[in-house]
Amino acid sequence: MDIQWLIDGFAQGLAEMTWLEAIAVFFGIASVFYSMRENILVYPTGIISTLIYVWICLQYKLYADMGINAYYFSMSIFGWYVWTHPQEGKAELPVTWLKARGWAISLGIFVVSYILLVFVLVNFTDSDVPYWDSFTTASAFVGMWLMAKKKVENWIFWIITDLVAVPLYFYKGLVLTSFQYLFFTVLAIIGLIAWIKSARKYSFNVND
Repeated sequence: MDIQWLIDGFAQGLAEMTWLEAIAVFFGIASVFYSMRENILVYPTGIISTLIYVWICLQYKLYADMGINAYYFSMSIFGWYVWTHPQEGKAELPVTWLKARGWAISLGIFVVSYILLVFVLVNFTDSDVPYWDSFTTASAFVGMWLMAKKKVENWIFWIITDLVAVPLYFYKGLVLTSFQYLFFTVLAIIGLIAWIKSARKYSFNVND
């Protein structure tokens, strides 16, 4: 990839950035950072970012992404509660791996939500990117659910979401948001490594 193209694109994004998008990007990055560190601040920062993106996505006809940001908001409330109310006898909710049943449920949710979203966007909206929009929304839907349950695999779904979101937002003219998702991809990879270590540590302590 041409480095100069990235620099020019970032400069263009800064020039065209609205103050509202800047705030959403700032709190979005903060939320991912806190998620990596298993810090409860992932939720209040995420709530601010997602509420702003509901409005932004509406303006840019990214209807599925608008819906997923509304879902982020509700799941942030749920996740906030789950993280602060661990099972009896545990100081905090531990990071764990999905079992086979969990994988089956997660993939089932992804496939069903993708099909439903494509149907709705194609038939009932004026979206010009129904398949891209539906894909990022379906994968993020699963990622947010797994994050609330502190499953390592949530990062896999976030990495997939971010990689597809980069060209999607760039195409829609939200250049800074596109670069935000490129940065998210790097953070998600770091987060995946950190949570793998955390899950291994918990498993070792349980089996010790």
